[in-house]
Amino acid sequence: MQYGQFDLQNREYVITNPATPSAWANYLGSPEYGAIISNNAGGYSFVKSGANGRILRYRFNSVTSDQPGRYIYLRDAESGDFWSGSWMPVGKPLDTYASECRHGTAYTVIGSEYSGIKTETLYYVPLDATHEVWRLRVTNTGDKARKLAVTGYCEFTNDSNYEQDQVNLQYTLFITHTYFKNNFILQKINENFNDPRKERFFGVAGAEVSAYCGDRDKFVGSYRGYHNPAGITDGLKNELNYNGNSCGALQSDITLAPGETKEIIYILGAKPEAEAAELVAAYKQPGRADAELAELKRFWHSKLNNLQVNTPDEKFNNMVNVWNAYQCFITFIWSRAASFQYCGLRNGFGYRDTVQDIQGIIHLAPDLARKQIEFMLSAQVSNGAGLPLVKYNHTPGKEDTPDDVSYVKETGHPSYRADDALWLFPTIKKYIDESGEISFLDEEILFADKEEKASVYEHLKRAIQFSLDNLGSHGMPAGLHADWNDCLRLGKLGESTFVLFQFFYALRILKDYAALKNDTDYAAFLDKAIADVDGKINGFCWDGDRWIRGFREDGVVIGKRGDPEASMWLNPQSWGVISGASSPERGAATMDTVYKELNTPYGVMLMYPAYQKHAFPGALAVCFNKGIKENAGIFSHSQGWAILAEALLGRGGRAYEYWREASPATYNEDADRRVLEPYAHGQTVEGRDSPFAGRAHVHWLTGTASTVMVGTVEGILGLRPAPDGITVNPSVPGEWKDWSMTKKLRGKTLNIKISNPAGRESGVKAVTVNGQKLDGIFIPDTALKDENDVVIEM
Repeated sequence: MQYGQFDLQNREYVITNPATPSAWANYLGSPEYGAIISNNAGGYSFVKSGANGRILRYRFNSVTSDQPGRYIYLRDAESGDFWSGSWMPVGKPLDTYASECRHGTAYTVIGSEYSGIKTETLYYVPLDATHEVWRLRVTNTGDKARKLAVTGYCEFTNDSNYEQDQVNLQYTLFITHTYFKNNFILQKINENFNDPRKERFFGVAGAEVSAYCGDRDKFVGSYRGYHNPAGITDGLKNELNYNGNSCGALQSDITLAPGETKEIIYILGAKPEAEAAELVAAYKQPGRADAELAELKRFWHSKLNNLQVNTPDEKFNNMVNVWNAYQCFITFIWSRAASFQYCGLRNGFGYRDTVQDIQGIIHLAPDLARKQIEFMLSAQVSNGAGLPLVKYNHTPGKEDTPDDVSYVKETGHPSYRADDALWLFPTIKKYIDESGEISFLDEEILFADKEEKASVYEHLKRAIQFSLDNLGSHGMPAGLHADWNDCLRLGKLGESTFVLFQFFYALRILKDYAALKNDTDYAAFLDKAIADVDGKINGFCWDGDRWIRGFREDGVVIGKRGDPEASMWLNPQSWGVISGASSPERGAATMDTVYKELNTPYGVMLMYPAYQKHAFPGALAVCFNKGIKENAGIFSHSQGWAILAEALLGRGGRAYEYWREASPATYNEDADRRVLEPYAHGQTVEGRDSPFAGRAHVHWLTGTASTVMVGTVEGILGLRPAPDGITVNPSVPGEWKDWSMTKKLRGKTLNIKISNPAGRESGVKAVTVNGQKLDGIFIPDTALKDENDVVIEM
């Protein structure tokens, strides 16, 4: 079933049936103030941290799902009939209630029409602000005057810490007190401390407050819910909480003439009384919300404009131009901090997650990417490893590490991971290639644990040394606590072929940088290391038509042909190609085996067959049902690598097939199967062994956004910048005969037209730039003007 459609012109996804199979969400805000909102106005807000900065309460995984939220109730004074501006929570019958939700870039608009009243509510966080705005426009579409009670409602948390608020009730039920201050509810937490950082507010501008409530239990009433709260059916009674649960409810009684529209603005945030009063007053200014929305659109659309494509596939265009790109920014900002599945307990940035997330925005915002790369380099330990979890209050030079009991106790991470620092290599390479800033290698940055600065180049050398200092029985990198796959514990002697390919790729990248820096001795060392690793790859890891997954600590092979379980793994095959370690013949052979043994109509399974009876102690995936997550599920993060590997092999048809299988947009007309949003990637999809194959889980905050974007941009589109130019070498389905894209590179615009009359999947015959045919396919910076017409003939 289809519940909505893409609107590419307005860069929105429009939901016209609100009864979606799950809460379809959008993100608002910035690292300073975040908010998540569903198509039915459910969701929550927080300052900086979903774990320690929670403002609004939300009940995860509940039977009455997607509640509470940012609710606006309307009650007809004459009939007593009431409804909500979003379909939920009241839930009027859809044969009498019309709903439309438009999710955009950092804003959401929810419209309704019921009983002759039309509403439109705009939800957003102004750019660089630490508060949110709900702008309601309510219109009388009938032919007689209407008297309405309009009530905005939110449920505050009693403590900023999510666990304290939800679990430690013997404490948190006795620390809050609400006050009414003319046009806003003020909540104070631990008010005896007189701490302005523990004050929140919910206010209204554009209408007088007729009644109010600051007590959640009085608002809802006994044995009621948000669908029929006493504060709406009976009217608010000007009650406030002292202990118990806080809320903000503000009622405005209005009269609308036929055809008349009135605007009411609600403002929410964590600010002390004086600042709250000033902010609420500021929104009495006409046009402020429109100006702030326009500013938001300009900001986000300017980022998205750095790459726009026009291919024969509209879903591809929508994902590349808007939704995959925007999701990359959201994961870049929020990592895995807060969603409808991530409840806010991860109080920091995962090292590998964040360094990979950066890759998804480099082609759109290299300046933002650089700042985050610098931050993550400052979270690299002086021994070369990355801190598994980088705290939000990270202090470079002064951090504990997994070698310290204090770090393990605070973060729950007892050991280093084999892959963390190796992600720096492709990420830094992509940044330098996009920006042209080779000098970035010389920038000096502190290590996490020592007040010692070192160049970026030295940081990369330390990462190589960490891998060399942690080798297993065959001289391959040890798997340690995890090697990207958190459900595969290989220990200090077990070895990972996946990490071996990463290591090979890192050595190749660093060798190029050593040559740039005339570091001849180290370049010679890297040449020897590359040859040594190549020998281990082909000597220990080849198994006829696949690369093995690695070795257990007892030397037993993981991922061998003929094994009853887990005989075939995706990541070694894709990374054999990506790293350049696989020969063209072996690369094609391994990826053919992937297609034969792992592919499904909904994506490529991470491995197969599932663990059930033959799991070894480090195969933690056996804890999951077969066909989900790491146990033979379609772990979506890996899909981008499969796309990129096939594109690098020149097999555009298969790369595009994998893209379509992985893309949420593919399932827009089959949304009940997928369940999650058709505009945002999820973490995992149920695989072949599940009775619900194709059902997706864990929305939005996933590395899938970044890996699929990289696979699409570098692989299918073939956009591969270098510090002194760019190569455009697409790998596409043969039916794409003529298409185009616009790419902005270092202040220059490339208007690229691709001509493919023979229907080839890859291979460039000729490149013309501004009317001049080039020798070869590389486009040097010297051939480019501010505005350029580029023709690629396949």
